[in-house]
Amino acid sequence: MGLLLRGWLRIGGATGRREGRFQEAGWATFDCGILLIPLRLALPPETALSARTPAVFLDRESKEPVYLQIAHSLMREIHRGRLHPGDALPGYRTLGERLGISRNTVMAAYRELQAEGWVISTPGEGSAVAPDPPLRLPGQAASTVPVPEGPAMGFDLATARLEEVPKGSPGLLKVASGLPDPRLLPGAELARAYRRALVLNRQQNLELEDPQGHPMLRQSLARMLSESRGIAASPDNILVTRGSQMALFLVGQALISGGEAVAVEALGHPGVWEAFARAGARCLPVPVDAEGMRVGALAQLAESERLRAVYVTPLRQYPTLVPLSIERRARLTELAREHRFAIIENDQDSEFLFEGRPRAPLAAEDRAGVVIHVGTLSKIFSPNLRLGYVYGPAPLIALLRALRQALDRQGDMVLERAFAELLDDGDIHRHLNRMHQTYRVRRDALCQALSQTLGDQLQFQVPEGGLALWAQVAEGVDVDRWAARALERGVAFQPGRRFSFDGGPVQGLRLGFSNYPETDLKEVAHRMWASLEEGR
Repeated sequence: MGLLLRGWLRIGGATGRREGRFQEAGWATFDCGILLIPLRLALPPETALSARTPAVFLDRESKEPVYLQIAHSLMREIHRGRLHPGDALPGYRTLGERLGISRNTVMAAYRELQAEGWVISTPGEGSAVAPDPPLRLPGQAASTVPVPEGPAMGFDLATARLEEVPKGSPGLLKVASGLPDPRLLPGAELARAYRRALVLNRQQNLELEDPQGHPMLRQSLARMLSESRGIAASPDNILVTRGSQMALFLVGQALISGGEAVAVEALGHPGVWEAFARAGARCLPVPVDAEGMRVGALAQLAESERLRAVYVTPLRQYPTLVPLSIERRARLTELAREHRFAIIENDQDSEFLFEGRPRAPLAAEDRAGVVIHVGTLSKIFSPNLRLGYVYGPAPLIALLRALRQALDRQGDMVLERAFAELLDDGDIHRHLNRMHQTYRVRRDALCQALSQTLGDQLQFQVPEGGLALWAQVAEGVDVDRWAARALERGVAFQPGRRFSFDGGPVQGLRLGFSNYPETDLKEVAHRMWASLEEGR
Protein backbone atom coordinates (compact mmCIF):
# COMPACT_ATOMS: atom_id res chain seq x y z
CA MET A 1 0.00 0.00 0.00
CA GLY A 2 1.17 3.55 -0.68
CA LEU A 3 0.53 6.87 1.05
CA LEU A 4 1.03 10.35 -0.40
CA LEU A 5 3.35 12.38 1.81
CA ARG A 6 4.59 15.82 0.68
CA GLY A 7 5.15 14.81 -2.90
CA TRP A 8 6.48 11.34 -2.02
CA LEU A 9 4.90 7.91 -2.22
CA ARG A 10 5.27 6.17 1.14
CA ILE A 11 5.49 2.37 1.04
CA GLY A 12 5.55 0.56 4.36
CA GLY A 13 7.52 -2.55 5.15
CA ALA A 14 10.21 -1.98 2.51
CA THR A 15 13.25 -4.03 3.48
CA GLY A 16 16.13 -5.91 2.00
CA ARG A 17 17.27 -5.72 -1.57
CA ARG A 18 14.15 -3.89 -2.84
CA GLU A 19 14.84 -0.54 -1.15
CA GLY A 20 18.52 -0.95 -1.92
CA ARG A 21 17.85 -1.01 -5.64
CA PHE A 22 15.67 2.13 -5.36
CA GLN A 23 18.34 3.95 -3.34
CA GLU A 24 21.18 2.98 -5.66
CA ALA A 25 19.21 4.39 -8.61
CA GLY A 26 18.65 7.63 -6.74
CA TRP A 27 14.90 7.12 -6.84
CA ALA A 28 14.18 6.76 -3.15
CA THR A 29 15.20 7.34 0.39
CA PHE A 30 14.84 4.85 3.22
CA ASP A 31 13.86 6.17 6.62
CA CYS A 32 12.80 4.16 9.68
CA GLY A 33 11.64 1.17 7.70
CA ILE A 34 9.62 3.34 5.29
CA LEU A 35 10.48 3.57 1.60
CA LEU A 36 9.81 7.03 0.13
CA ILE A 37 9.62 7.33 -3.66
CA PRO A 38 9.24 10.74 -5.34
CA LEU A 39 5.64 11.03 -6.55
CA ARG A 40 6.68 12.09 -10.04
CA LEU A 41 8.47 8.73 -10.39
CA ALA A 42 5.69 6.69 -8.79
CA LEU A 43 3.03 7.90 -11.17
CA PRO A 44 2.43 6.25 -14.57
CA PRO A 45 4.58 7.68 -17.39
CA GLU A 46 1.68 9.51 -19.02
CA THR A 47 1.01 11.34 -15.72
CA ALA A 48 4.62 12.09 -14.85
CA LEU A 49 5.22 13.54 -18.31
CA SER A 50 1.99 15.50 -18.55
CA ALA A 51 3.79 18.73 -19.48
CA ARG A 52 2.93 20.19 -22.85
CA THR A 53 5.57 19.64 -25.53
CA PRO A 54 6.73 23.06 -26.77
CA ALA A 55 8.00 23.55 -30.29
CA VAL A 56 11.53 24.82 -29.67
CA PHE A 57 13.91 25.07 -32.61
CA LEU A 58 17.54 26.06 -32.19
CA ASP A 59 19.68 27.76 -34.79
CA ARG A 60 23.23 26.55 -34.24
CA GLU A 61 24.62 29.32 -36.46
CA SER A 62 22.79 32.13 -34.66
CA LYS A 63 24.81 34.59 -32.58
CA GLU A 64 21.99 34.72 -30.05
CA PRO A 65 22.79 32.67 -26.93
CA VAL A 66 21.08 29.29 -26.83
CA TYR A 67 19.27 30.01 -23.57
CA LEU A 68 17.72 33.15 -25.14
CA GLN A 69 16.69 31.18 -28.23
CA ILE A 70 14.85 28.78 -25.93
CA ALA A 71 13.26 31.60 -23.95
CA HIS A 72 12.10 33.46 -27.06
CA SER A 73 10.72 30.28 -28.62
CA LEU A 74 8.65 29.58 -25.51
CA MET A 75 7.45 33.19 -25.45
CA ARG A 76 6.21 32.79 -29.00
CA GLU A 77 4.50 29.51 -28.10
CA ILE A 78 2.66 31.23 -25.26
CA HIS A 79 1.84 34.32 -27.31
CA ARG A 80 0.38 32.33 -30.19
CA GLY A 81 -1.82 30.36 -27.80
CA ARG A 82 -0.24 26.94 -28.15
CA LEU A 83 0.73 27.06 -24.49
CA HIS A 84 -1.94 28.33 -22.13
CA PRO A 85 -1.80 29.79 -18.61
CA GLY A 86 -1.22 26.98 -16.14
CA ASP A 87 0.27 24.56 -18.67
CA ALA A 88 3.26 22.72 -17.21
CA LEU A 89 6.60 22.98 -18.98
CA PRO A 90 9.05 20.09 -19.36
CA GLY A 91 11.70 19.73 -16.68
CA TYR A 92 15.22 21.01 -17.21
CA ARG A 93 16.65 17.57 -17.90
CA THR A 94 13.76 16.48 -20.14
CA LEU A 95 13.93 19.52 -22.41
CA GLY A 96 17.71 19.51 -22.35
CA GLU A 97 17.87 15.90 -23.56
CA ARG A 98 15.29 16.66 -26.25
CA LEU A 99 17.35 19.59 -27.56
CA GLY A 100 20.74 18.03 -26.99
CA ILE A 101 21.93 20.71 -24.54
CA SER A 102 22.74 20.85 -20.84
CA ARG A 103 20.09 21.21 -18.16
CA ASN A 104 21.87 24.36 -16.94
CA THR A 105 21.15 26.05 -20.27
CA VAL A 106 17.47 25.19 -19.95
CA MET A 107 17.50 26.44 -16.37
CA ALA A 108 18.93 29.79 -17.55
CA ALA A 109 16.15 30.04 -20.18
CA TYR A 110 13.46 29.39 -17.56
CA ARG A 111 14.97 32.03 -15.29
CA GLU A 112 14.77 34.52 -18.15
CA LEU A 113 11.12 33.59 -18.75
CA GLN A 114 10.35 33.98 -15.06
CA ALA A 115 12.02 37.37 -14.91
CA GLU A 116 9.95 38.57 -17.87
CA GLY A 117 6.70 37.32 -16.33
CA TRP A 118 6.00 34.49 -18.79
CA VAL A 119 6.60 31.58 -16.44
CA ILE A 120 6.26 30.82 -12.76
CA SER A 121 8.44 28.22 -11.02
CA THR A 122 7.67 26.46 -7.76
CA PRO A 123 10.32 24.42 -5.94
CA GLY A 124 9.48 20.73 -6.17
CA GLU A 125 6.64 21.28 -8.63
CA GLY A 126 8.43 22.53 -11.74
CA SER A 127 7.58 25.41 -14.08
CA ALA A 128 4.32 26.44 -15.68
CA VAL A 129 2.96 29.23 -17.86
CA ALA A 130 2.10 32.28 -15.76
CA PRO A 131 -1.60 33.04 -15.11
CA ASP A 132 -1.29 36.44 -16.83
CA PRO A 133 1.62 36.36 -19.28
CA PRO A 134 2.57 39.54 -21.18
CA LEU A 135 0.29 40.54 -24.02
CA ARG A 136 3.09 41.10 -26.52
CA LEU A 137 6.54 39.80 -27.27
CA PRO A 138 9.69 41.72 -26.32
CA GLY A 139 10.25 44.58 -28.75
CA GLN A 140 6.76 44.26 -30.22
CA ALA A 141 4.83 47.54 -30.42
CA ALA A 142 1.45 47.80 -28.73
CA SER A 143 -1.47 47.34 -31.11
CA THR A 144 -5.17 48.05 -30.84
CA VAL A 145 -5.97 45.51 -33.53
CA PRO A 146 -7.36 42.33 -31.93
CA VAL A 147 -5.37 39.18 -32.57
CA PRO A 148 -7.50 36.72 -34.61
CA GLU A 149 -8.15 33.29 -33.16
CA GLY A 150 -6.20 30.76 -35.17
CA PRO A 151 -4.07 31.42 -38.25
CA ALA A 152 -4.99 34.17 -40.70
CA MET A 153 -5.97 33.07 -44.22
CA GLY A 154 -4.01 34.47 -47.13
CA PHE A 155 -5.85 32.70 -49.96
CA ASP A 156 -9.31 32.52 -51.52
CA LEU A 157 -11.85 29.70 -51.31
CA ALA A 158 -14.14 28.35 -53.99
CA THR A 159 -17.67 29.72 -53.93
CA ALA A 160 -19.76 27.42 -51.80
CA ARG A 161 -23.10 27.28 -50.08
CA LEU A 162 -22.62 27.13 -46.35
CA GLU A 163 -25.43 26.17 -44.05
CA GLU A 164 -24.92 27.20 -40.46
CA VAL A 165 -25.65 24.41 -38.02
CA PRO A 166 -27.37 25.80 -34.90
CA LYS A 167 -25.69 24.96 -31.63
CA GLY A 168 -27.78 23.14 -29.09
CA SER A 169 -28.32 24.65 -25.66
CA PRO A 170 -28.41 22.59 -22.45
CA GLY A 171 -31.78 20.89 -22.05
CA LEU A 172 -32.63 21.18 -25.76
CA LEU A 173 -34.87 18.34 -26.95
CA LYS A 174 -33.69 17.63 -30.49
CA VAL A 175 -36.41 15.77 -32.35
CA ALA A 176 -35.50 17.19 -35.74
CA SER A 177 -34.88 13.74 -37.22
CA GLY A 178 -35.16 10.09 -36.31
CA LEU A 179 -31.94 8.98 -34.68
CA PRO A 180 -31.19 5.92 -32.55
CA ASP A 181 -30.86 6.49 -28.82
CA PRO A 182 -27.14 6.26 -27.96
CA ARG A 183 -28.05 5.34 -24.38
CA LEU A 184 -29.39 2.04 -25.67
CA LEU A 185 -26.21 1.15 -27.54
CA PRO A 186 -25.14 -2.41 -26.67
CA GLY A 187 -21.75 -1.15 -25.58
CA ALA A 188 -20.61 -4.37 -23.91
CA GLU A 189 -21.21 -6.48 -27.00
CA LEU A 190 -19.58 -3.92 -29.28
CA ALA A 191 -16.60 -3.50 -26.95
CA ARG A 192 -16.03 -7.27 -26.80
CA ALA A 193 -16.24 -7.59 -30.58
CA TYR A 194 -13.92 -4.62 -31.08
CA ARG A 195 -11.42 -6.01 -28.60
CA ARG A 196 -11.39 -9.40 -30.30
CA ALA A 197 -10.89 -7.74 -33.67
CA LEU A 198 -8.08 -5.60 -32.29
CA VAL A 199 -6.28 -8.15 -30.10
CA LEU A 200 -7.05 -11.65 -31.34
CA ASN A 201 -6.79 -10.83 -35.03
CA ARG A 202 -4.32 -7.98 -34.72
CA GLN A 203 -2.08 -8.75 -37.66
CA GLN A 204 -4.93 -9.59 -40.02
CA ASN A 205 -6.99 -6.49 -39.23
CA LEU A 206 -4.27 -3.89 -38.71
CA GLU A 207 -2.30 -4.86 -41.79
CA LEU A 208 -5.32 -5.29 -44.06
CA GLU A 209 -5.67 -2.57 -46.70
CA ASP A 210 -8.84 -2.78 -48.76
CA PRO A 211 -10.72 0.33 -49.94
CA GLN A 212 -13.71 -1.88 -50.69
CA GLY A 213 -14.12 -2.78 -47.00
CA HIS A 214 -13.22 -5.66 -44.74
CA PRO A 215 -13.95 -8.95 -46.55
CA MET A 216 -15.74 -10.38 -43.51
CA LEU A 217 -18.10 -7.39 -43.26
CA ARG A 218 -18.86 -7.54 -46.98
CA GLN A 219 -19.62 -11.24 -46.58
CA SER A 220 -21.92 -10.48 -43.62
CA LEU A 221 -23.64 -7.64 -45.50
CA ALA A 222 -24.22 -9.89 -48.51
CA ARG A 223 -25.87 -12.43 -46.24
CA MET A 224 -27.97 -9.74 -44.56
CA LEU A 225 -29.13 -8.28 -47.88
CA SER A 226 -30.07 -11.74 -49.08
CA GLU A 227 -31.95 -12.77 -45.94
CA SER A 228 -33.70 -9.52 -44.99
CA ARG A 229 -33.90 -7.58 -48.28
CA GLY A 230 -34.24 -10.32 -50.87
CA ILE A 231 -31.19 -9.08 -52.81
CA ALA A 232 -28.99 -11.76 -54.36
CA ALA A 233 -25.84 -9.96 -53.23
CA SER A 234 -22.24 -11.05 -53.50
CA PRO A 235 -19.39 -9.61 -51.38
CA ASP A 236 -17.72 -8.55 -54.63
CA ASN A 237 -20.72 -6.32 -55.41
CA ILE A 238 -20.55 -4.42 -52.10
CA LEU A 239 -18.44 -1.43 -51.09
CA VAL A 240 -18.26 -0.38 -47.42
CA THR A 241 -18.19 3.36 -46.64
CA ARG A 242 -18.16 5.68 -43.65
CA GLY A 243 -21.92 6.15 -43.60
CA SER A 244 -24.48 6.50 -46.38
CA GLN A 245 -23.54 10.14 -47.05
CA MET A 246 -20.08 9.07 -48.22
CA ALA A 247 -21.71 6.33 -50.28
CA LEU A 248 -23.95 8.84 -52.08
CA PHE A 249 -21.03 11.20 -52.64
CA LEU A 250 -18.95 8.45 -54.21
CA VAL A 251 -21.84 7.29 -56.38
CA GLY A 252 -22.29 10.85 -57.60
CA GLN A 253 -18.60 11.06 -58.46
CA ALA A 254 -18.80 7.78 -60.36
CA LEU A 255 -21.90 8.62 -62.41
CA ILE A 256 -21.89 12.34 -63.07
CA SER A 257 -19.80 14.66 -65.18
CA GLY A 258 -20.08 18.43 -64.94
CA GLY A 259 -23.54 19.76 -65.77
CA GLU A 260 -25.29 16.40 -66.22
CA ALA A 261 -28.81 15.99 -64.85
CA VAL A 262 -29.96 13.95 -61.85
CA ALA A 263 -33.64 13.77 -60.95
CA VAL A 264 -34.44 14.02 -57.24
CA GLU A 265 -37.60 14.07 -55.15
CA ALA A 266 -38.89 17.64 -54.74
CA LEU A 267 -39.30 16.99 -51.02
CA GLY A 268 -36.13 15.35 -49.86
CA HIS A 269 -32.79 15.53 -48.10
CA PRO A 270 -30.70 18.67 -48.81
CA GLY A 271 -27.53 16.77 -47.89
CA VAL A 272 -28.14 14.35 -50.76
CA TRP A 273 -28.69 17.19 -53.23
CA GLU A 274 -25.47 18.78 -51.99
CA ALA A 275 -23.53 15.54 -52.52
CA PHE A 276 -24.69 15.32 -56.13
CA ALA A 277 -24.11 19.04 -56.72
CA ARG A 278 -20.52 18.63 -55.48
CA ALA A 279 -20.08 16.00 -58.17
CA GLY A 280 -21.15 18.56 -60.79
CA ALA A 281 -24.78 17.49 -61.20
CA ARG A 282 -27.77 19.63 -62.07
CA CYS A 283 -30.41 18.37 -59.66
CA LEU A 284 -33.90 18.51 -61.18
CA PRO A 285 -36.88 18.14 -58.81
CA VAL A 286 -39.73 15.71 -59.42
CA PRO A 287 -42.97 16.18 -57.41
CA VAL A 288 -44.07 13.69 -54.76
CA ASP A 289 -47.58 12.86 -53.57
CA ALA A 290 -49.35 10.22 -51.50
CA GLU A 291 -47.84 7.45 -53.68
CA GLY A 292 -44.27 8.71 -53.64
CA MET A 293 -42.40 10.19 -56.59
CA ARG A 294 -44.70 11.05 -59.51
CA VAL A 295 -43.12 8.78 -62.07
CA GLY A 296 -45.31 10.26 -64.83
CA ALA A 297 -43.63 13.62 -64.27
CA LEU A 298 -40.27 11.85 -64.34
CA ALA A 299 -41.14 10.30 -67.69
CA GLN A 300 -41.85 13.76 -69.13
CA LEU A 301 -38.56 15.02 -67.73
CA ALA A 302 -36.68 12.09 -69.28
CA GLU A 303 -38.04 13.08 -72.71
CA SER A 304 -36.57 16.58 -72.47
CA GLU A 305 -33.42 15.90 -70.43
CA ARG A 306 -30.60 13.39 -70.68
CA LEU A 307 -30.79 11.96 -67.18
CA ARG A 308 -27.78 10.25 -65.67
CA ALA A 309 -29.61 9.06 -62.57
CA VAL A 310 -32.71 9.41 -60.42
CA TYR A 311 -32.53 9.41 -56.65
CA VAL A 312 -35.49 7.91 -54.75
CA THR A 313 -36.44 6.65 -51.30
CA PRO A 314 -38.99 4.03 -52.41
CA LEU A 315 -39.48 2.04 -49.20
CA ARG A 316 -40.29 5.09 -47.05
CA GLN A 317 -40.13 8.44 -48.80
CA TYR A 318 -38.01 11.01 -47.03
CA PRO A 319 -39.48 13.02 -45.35
CA THR A 320 -43.18 12.17 -45.94
CA LEU A 321 -42.79 8.40 -45.18
CA VAL A 322 -45.12 7.27 -48.01
CA PRO A 323 -43.99 4.17 -49.97
CA LEU A 324 -43.64 4.21 -53.73
CA SER A 325 -46.67 2.41 -55.16
CA ILE A 326 -46.28 -0.92 -56.97
CA GLU A 327 -47.32 0.57 -60.30
CA ARG A 328 -44.83 3.40 -60.02
CA ARG A 329 -42.02 1.04 -59.00
CA ALA A 330 -42.50 -1.00 -62.17
CA ARG A 331 -42.76 2.11 -64.36
CA LEU A 332 -39.63 3.63 -62.78
CA THR A 333 -37.54 0.55 -63.53
CA GLU A 334 -38.85 0.46 -67.09
CA LEU A 335 -37.96 4.12 -67.63
CA ALA A 336 -34.44 3.51 -66.35
CA ARG A 337 -34.02 0.61 -68.77
CA GLU A 338 -35.37 2.60 -71.72
CA HIS A 339 -33.33 5.77 -71.08
CA ARG A 340 -30.27 4.09 -69.57
CA PHE A 341 -30.14 6.06 -66.33
CA ALA A 342 -29.31 4.69 -62.90
CA ILE A 343 -31.77 4.43 -60.04
CA ILE A 344 -30.10 5.32 -56.76
CA GLU A 345 -32.30 4.01 -53.95
CA ASN A 346 -31.56 4.92 -50.36
CA ASP A 347 -32.62 2.34 -47.79
CA GLN A 348 -32.51 4.47 -44.66
CA ASP A 349 -34.29 2.70 -41.81
CA SER A 350 -36.21 -0.27 -43.17
CA GLU A 351 -34.92 -2.35 -40.23
CA PHE A 352 -37.56 -0.67 -38.08
CA LEU A 353 -40.96 -1.97 -39.15
CA PHE A 354 -43.60 -1.98 -36.41
CA GLU A 355 -46.69 -3.01 -38.36
CA GLY A 356 -47.51 -4.29 -41.82
CA ARG A 357 -45.51 -6.39 -44.22
CA PRO A 358 -41.96 -5.59 -45.28
CA ARG A 359 -41.47 -4.28 -48.81
CA ALA A 360 -38.69 -5.41 -51.07
CA PRO A 361 -36.21 -2.77 -52.25
CA LEU A 362 -36.00 -2.02 -55.95
CA ALA A 363 -32.65 -3.82 -56.11
CA ALA A 364 -34.35 -7.11 -55.20
CA GLU A 365 -36.50 -6.90 -58.35
CA ASP A 366 -33.88 -5.43 -60.67
CA ARG A 367 -33.32 -7.54 -63.78
CA ALA A 368 -31.85 -4.82 -65.98
CA GLY A 369 -28.91 -3.86 -63.78
CA VAL A 370 -30.09 -0.27 -63.30
CA VAL A 371 -30.44 -0.06 -59.50
CA ILE A 372 -27.75 1.11 -57.06
CA HIS A 373 -28.71 0.23 -53.49
CA VAL A 374 -27.33 2.44 -50.69
CA GLY A 375 -27.75 1.53 -47.03
CA THR A 376 -26.40 2.24 -43.57
CA LEU A 377 -25.68 0.47 -40.31
CA SER A 378 -25.48 3.76 -38.41
CA LYS A 379 -29.24 3.88 -37.82
CA ILE A 380 -29.03 0.59 -35.92
CA PHE A 381 -26.52 1.71 -33.29
CA SER A 382 -25.48 5.36 -33.52
CA PRO A 383 -24.82 8.00 -36.23
CA ASN A 384 -21.33 8.36 -34.76
CA LEU A 385 -20.51 4.79 -35.77
CA ARG A 386 -20.09 5.61 -39.44
CA LEU A 387 -20.77 2.52 -41.52
CA GLY A 388 -22.63 2.50 -44.81
CA TYR A 389 -22.50 0.46 -47.96
CA VAL A 390 -23.25 0.41 -51.68
CA TYR A 391 -24.54 -2.59 -53.60
CA GLY A 392 -24.39 -2.46 -57.39
CA PRO A 393 -22.95 -3.94 -60.60
CA ALA A 394 -19.32 -5.01 -60.50
CA PRO A 395 -17.99 -2.27 -62.86
CA LEU A 396 -19.57 0.40 -60.65
CA ILE A 397 -18.10 -1.13 -57.49
CA ALA A 398 -14.64 -1.24 -59.11
CA LEU A 399 -14.85 2.48 -59.92
CA LEU A 400 -16.17 3.31 -56.45
CA ARG A 401 -13.29 1.36 -54.97
CA ALA A 402 -10.78 3.50 -56.87
CA LEU A 403 -12.56 6.71 -55.87
CA ARG A 404 -12.69 5.63 -52.24
CA GLN A 405 -8.97 4.93 -52.28
CA ALA A 406 -8.26 8.45 -53.51
CA LEU A 407 -10.61 10.03 -50.97
CA ASP A 408 -10.15 7.99 -47.80
CA ARG A 409 -7.85 5.08 -48.76
CA GLN A 410 -9.79 2.65 -46.57
CA GLY A 411 -12.15 2.46 -43.64
CA ASP A 412 -11.70 1.34 -40.05
CA MET A 413 -10.80 -2.31 -40.54
CA VAL A 414 -11.10 -3.11 -36.83
CA LEU A 415 -14.58 -1.59 -36.51
CA GLU A 416 -15.70 -3.29 -39.71
CA ARG A 417 -14.42 -6.63 -38.44
CA ALA A 418 -16.24 -6.10 -35.14
CA PHE A 419 -19.53 -5.31 -36.91
CA ALA A 420 -19.13 -8.41 -39.04
CA GLU A 421 -18.91 -10.48 -35.88
CA LEU A 422 -21.99 -8.79 -34.40
CA LEU A 423 -23.93 -9.52 -37.59
CA ASP A 424 -22.81 -13.13 -37.77
CA ASP A 425 -23.37 -13.88 -34.07
CA GLY A 426 -26.87 -12.42 -34.09
CA ASP A 427 -26.08 -9.61 -31.64
CA ILE A 428 -27.38 -6.97 -34.03
CA HIS A 429 -30.55 -8.97 -34.65
CA ARG A 430 -31.18 -9.29 -30.90
CA HIS A 431 -30.49 -5.57 -30.43
CA LEU A 432 -32.98 -4.73 -33.19
CA ASN A 433 -35.63 -6.88 -31.53
CA ARG A 434 -35.18 -4.94 -28.29
CA MET A 435 -35.24 -1.61 -30.09
CA HIS A 436 -38.41 -2.50 -31.99
CA GLN A 437 -40.29 -2.73 -28.72
CA THR A 438 -38.70 0.40 -27.25
CA TYR A 439 -39.17 2.57 -30.33
CA ARG A 440 -42.75 1.39 -30.84
CA VAL A 441 -43.62 2.50 -27.31
CA ARG A 442 -41.94 5.87 -27.91
CA ARG A 443 -43.73 6.30 -31.23
CA ASP A 444 -47.08 5.69 -29.57
CA ALA A 445 -46.24 8.06 -26.70
CA LEU A 446 -45.39 10.93 -29.04
CA CYS A 447 -48.40 10.33 -31.28
CA GLN A 448 -50.75 10.23 -28.29
CA ALA A 449 -49.24 13.40 -26.77
CA LEU A 450 -49.50 15.27 -30.10
CA SER A 451 -53.12 14.17 -30.57
CA GLN A 452 -54.04 15.34 -27.08
CA THR A 453 -52.30 18.73 -27.22
CA LEU A 454 -52.21 19.63 -30.93
CA GLY A 455 -54.94 17.50 -32.45
CA ASP A 456 -56.62 20.51 -34.07
CA GLN A 457 -53.34 21.77 -35.59
CA LEU A 458 -51.60 18.58 -36.77
CA GLN A 459 -52.80 15.74 -38.93
CA PHE A 460 -50.67 12.62 -39.28
CA GLN A 461 -50.80 8.90 -39.68
CA VAL A 462 -49.07 6.76 -37.10
CA PRO A 463 -45.97 5.60 -39.01
CA GLU A 464 -45.79 1.87 -39.56
CA GLY A 465 -42.02 2.00 -39.44
CA GLY A 466 -39.00 4.24 -39.29
CA LEU A 467 -37.85 6.53 -36.50
CA ALA A 468 -39.82 9.71 -37.25
CA LEU A 469 -43.27 10.95 -38.26
CA TRP A 470 -44.50 13.48 -40.81
CA ALA A 471 -47.41 15.75 -39.90
CA GLN A 472 -49.50 18.15 -41.94
CA VAL A 473 -49.93 21.53 -40.26
CA ALA A 474 -53.24 23.39 -40.31
CA GLU A 475 -53.61 26.28 -42.74
CA GLY A 476 -52.90 29.65 -41.21
CA VAL A 477 -50.05 28.38 -39.04
CA ASP A 478 -46.63 29.74 -39.99
CA VAL A 479 -44.55 26.58 -39.58
CA ASP A 480 -41.22 28.39 -39.77
CA ARG A 481 -42.14 30.88 -37.05
CA TRP A 482 -43.50 28.03 -34.96
CA ALA A 483 -40.20 26.16 -35.27
CA ALA A 484 -38.28 29.29 -34.23
CA ARG A 485 -40.46 29.85 -31.16
CA ALA A 486 -40.24 26.17 -30.22
CA LEU A 487 -36.45 26.39 -30.38
CA GLU A 488 -36.58 29.23 -27.86
CA ARG A 489 -38.59 26.92 -25.60
CA GLY A 490 -36.06 24.12 -25.96
CA VAL A 491 -37.47 21.95 -28.76
CA ALA A 492 -35.82 21.56 -32.16
CA PHE A 493 -37.99 20.13 -34.95
CA GLN A 494 -37.76 20.45 -38.72
CA PRO A 495 -40.31 22.58 -40.57
CA GLY A 496 -41.34 21.44 -44.04
CA ARG A 497 -39.36 24.19 -45.75
CA ARG A 498 -36.22 22.33 -44.66
CA PHE A 499 -37.01 19.59 -47.21
CA SER A 500 -38.28 21.79 -50.04
CA PHE A 501 -36.08 21.77 -53.13
CA ASP A 502 -36.91 25.37 -54.04
CA GLY A 503 -36.87 26.56 -50.43
CA GLY A 504 -40.55 27.40 -50.46
CA PRO A 505 -42.85 26.98 -47.45
CA VAL A 506 -44.42 23.58 -46.81
CA GLN A 507 -47.34 23.04 -44.42
CA GLY A 508 -45.72 20.12 -42.73
CA LEU A 509 -43.09 19.17 -40.17
CA ARG A 510 -40.99 16.16 -39.22
CA LEU A 511 -40.52 14.84 -35.69
CA GLY A 512 -38.22 12.06 -34.53
CA PHE A 513 -39.31 9.93 -31.60
CA SER A 514 -36.55 7.34 -31.13
CA ASN A 515 -33.89 9.17 -29.14
CA TYR A 516 -35.93 10.21 -26.06
CA PRO A 517 -37.97 8.33 -23.45
CA GLU A 518 -41.75 8.79 -23.18
CA THR A 519 -41.62 11.51 -20.52
CA ASP A 520 -39.40 13.70 -22.71
CA LEU A 521 -41.62 13.13 -25.74
CA LYS A 522 -44.65 14.31 -23.77
CA GLU A 523 -42.64 17.38 -22.84
CA VAL A 524 -41.87 17.93 -26.53
CA ALA A 525 -45.60 18.03 -27.32
CA HIS A 526 -46.27 20.38 -24.41
CA ARG A 527 -43.52 22.83 -25.43
CA MET A 528 -44.70 22.76 -29.04
CA TRP A 529 -48.23 23.57 -27.88
CA ALA A 530 -46.98 26.36 -25.61
CA SER A 531 -44.88 27.93 -28.34
CA LEU A 532 -47.80 27.83 -30.77
CA GLU A 533 -50.17 29.42 -28.26
CA GLU A 534 -47.56 32.05 -27.49
CA GLY A 535 -47.46 33.01 -31.17
CA ARG A 536 -51.17 33.58 -31.20
